[in-house]
Amino acid sequence: MVDIRSDAPVLVIGLGRFGAATAGQLDRQDREVLVVDTDATLVQKWADRVTHAVQTDARSIEALRQIGADEFQIAVVAVGSSIEASVLIAANLVDLGVPQIWAKAISFSHGKILERIGVHHVIYPEREAGERVAHLLSGSMLDFIQFDDDFVLVKMYPPRSIRGLDLESSGVRSRYRVTVVGVKTPGQPFTYATPSTVVSSHDLIIVSGTASDVERFAAIA
Repeated sequence: MVDIRSDAPVLVIGLGRFGAATAGQLDRQDREVLVVDTDATLVQKWADRVTHAVQTDARSIEALRQIGADEFQIAVVAVGSSIEASVLIAANLVDLGVPQIWAKAISFSHGKILERIGVHHVIYPEREAGERVAHLLSGSMLDFIQFDDDFVLVKMYPPRSIRGLDLESSGVRSRYRVTVVGVKTPGQPFTYATPSTVVSSHDLIIVSGTASDVERFAAIA
């Protein structure tokens, strides 16, 4: 396995909404970024925002070689409007031996193709955003992050039943099978929760557990 530096330069191919958001965030993190797109207007727009911006057709492996794509350890295929283009670009990156390839998929079948040709991380931004919004629509959760194994982290206000009590006395873990990981009191820094932590109605709490357990816990709020 290739040891990849946490600050390694990133190649981002495609400057649609997803690619632009990825490149912009990487730039804010002071990462070196090379963005690639076939649209000269988009490339010009990003020329002053990131380290390098190049107009080329990444469907050509020779074009990718010319811009030094094979020297990158991390690449993001943000092309989603054309499945054929996405697969061709990803296959080129696999052939060039890029150690870590991330690619956007617009459907499950698209994602399966990307996985089969060797993409290491397939992302479904529309599906993931929709699932997250569905959880937040209840109003009891302020943020929701789900992991592959059904483990979730949620930011929420504490239910009335645990306010004013320390976490051990309130029986959060035994009654609801969730764990309060941390507490954020207004005007105070985030603190990790302990059995003696007392939460109030003004606090925000970070809760972990399975999706179903956390959803039941949030429902009592």
